[in-house]
Amino acid sequence: MEKKNFKRETMKKVLRYVSCYWYYLVASILLALAVVVLTLSVPLLTGDAIDCIIGVNEVDFAALTKILRLIAAVIIANSIAQWAMARCNNRLTYSVTRDIRDEAAEKLQRLPLKYLDGHSIGDITSRMIADVDQFADGLLLGFTQLFTGVITIIGTLVFMLREDAGIALVVIIVTPLSLFTASFIAKKTYHMFQEQARIRGQQTAYMDEMIQNQKVVQSYGHEVQAQEAFDEINDRLEMCSRKAVFFSSLTNPSTRFVNNIVYAAVAVFGALSAVAGSLTVGQLSCFLNYASQYTKPFNEISGVIAELQNAIACAARVFELMEEQPEIAEDTDAVRLVNVEGGVDLEHVYFSYTEEQRLIEDFNLHVKPGQRIAIVGPTGCGKTTLINLLMRFYDVREGSICVDGTDIRHVTRESLRESYGMVLQETWLHSGTIRENICMGKPDATEEEMIAAAKASHCHSFIKRLPQGYDTPMGEDGGGLSQGQKQLLCIARVMLCLPPMLILDEATSSIDTRTELKIQNAFATMMQGRTSFIVAHRLSTIQSADVILVMKDGHIIEQGDHEQLLAAGGFYATLYNSQFAH
Repeated sequence: MEKKNFKRETMKKVLRYVSCYWYYLVASILLALAVVVLTLSVPLLTGDAIDCIIGVNEVDFAALTKILRLIAAVIIANSIAQWAMARCNNRLTYSVTRDIRDEAAEKLQRLPLKYLDGHSIGDITSRMIADVDQFADGLLLGFTQLFTGVITIIGTLVFMLREDAGIALVVIIVTPLSLFTASFIAKKTYHMFQEQARIRGQQTAYMDEMIQNQKVVQSYGHEVQAQEAFDEINDRLEMCSRKAVFFSSLTNPSTRFVNNIVYAAVAVFGALSAVAGSLTVGQLSCFLNYASQYTKPFNEISGVIAELQNAIACAARVFELMEEQPEIAEDTDAVRLVNVEGGVDLEHVYFSYTEEQRLIEDFNLHVKPGQRIAIVGPTGCGKTTLINLLMRFYDVREGSICVDGTDIRHVTRESLRESYGMVLQETWLHSGTIRENICMGKPDATEEEMIAAAKASHCHSFIKRLPQGYDTPMGEDGGGLSQGQKQLLCIARVMLCLPPMLILDEATSSIDTRTELKIQNAFATMMQGRTSFIVAHRLSTIQSADVILVMKDGHIIEQGDHEQLLAAGGFYATLYNSQFAH
């Protein structure tokens, strides 16, 4: 019952998108009706043409010529109607899939990091690309053949009832057997296609992970294990796909068998009627044509139903993504941060990624405008988590974080994040030119401003050596550049914007020592008068910080400047001495 309701709900969602293009749908139905009427007119005219041939040397050529011209005109009109119907169906299908992809991509921008951290990139990509493609194929097949098939069945019955109600009644009695067969198999295959879509998402996720980390896989000789893991997923997909395709493919031969019974029944009863004189030879020919026309849509519809099962299963996965809870909505009266001075206060903050594992408890921090705050501690102590909370990528469970006295839950996310400049250990560059990547945060920057930022971050010299300078295109994630060069570009991006607050998370981790010294000087100039949070493992880079926070297990266990913490001889002194011991 749950599966049935789930399918029904998915269909309702699909129809909601289709209803936005009702004019294409109406046009498609009207054209399908025209196609069916024109198609079914041909057997009728053919029967009349046969009846014009009365016997040897007894042919009514005048009437026959007129009928043949009419048949030619009907065929031409039918071809035009089919072309127009195909255009409408294509427009409708790809407009719907475009809207779904747009909405899914837009939803992705609003999903909390919690969702993205908990789902593989490959699976999300599979939902938005492969599953939507499968859905489009099923939808297009449905519009192309389902409407025409249903109208053909109804139209054929009407025409046959008009010609001979007795023979038409034989057809009607046998029809439910074909419908029952198709429906029975379709119900059995839906969950198989659903499982197929799920495993295909796993396969895409695994391939994405392996391709992105191919260097690591090869460096550690993990190729055999990686291949074995892929083979295992691939085998499961093959097994599931084979079952789904096999059972769905039973529909066509099963309905074809029933339809052949219908055709045989019409032939037998029609021949008996012709012998008895109730039907002419032309009418018998017409009935046999109708019997063939009548049974053909059942075969097509049975194939469509199998594809629709796959399409609905894929659509359900896409809608599942689109219905995920977005980030906590901003207050209706949320204010914009303007003229930010940089005062940051954390009061009794509690946070954990899961209910079971506590991370930050009763965290308190008061940062004055313009202060440089260094955050150090062992891996997993909560340094990066603190950055996520400051940027409001995650919301605190208890307590509050305020900027210039205003709780960040009451300000717009856009203005909050515009107030921070971030340089992280993990660089991110998008496909585009060097210029587009540097000017991401300030698209209206002048050429002079951009070059000044590049010079300040010491990347101007290597940019000028590139084939097209600042207009050199880059691949995804800065393909073709070294890790250090990519990090320098990210630093240039922040130096161009110069926001009132800075977050530097191991910002020089991939840069050589000589360039690092120059960058540290540039940072020192940039941080003048700006509140700065510096996450560092190399303690030599934070000795000039105004306050050093030493974190452990989500708590601040020590704080003070470099000299004070060394003199205290605590955890910081132990960390420092371990790095500089000879």
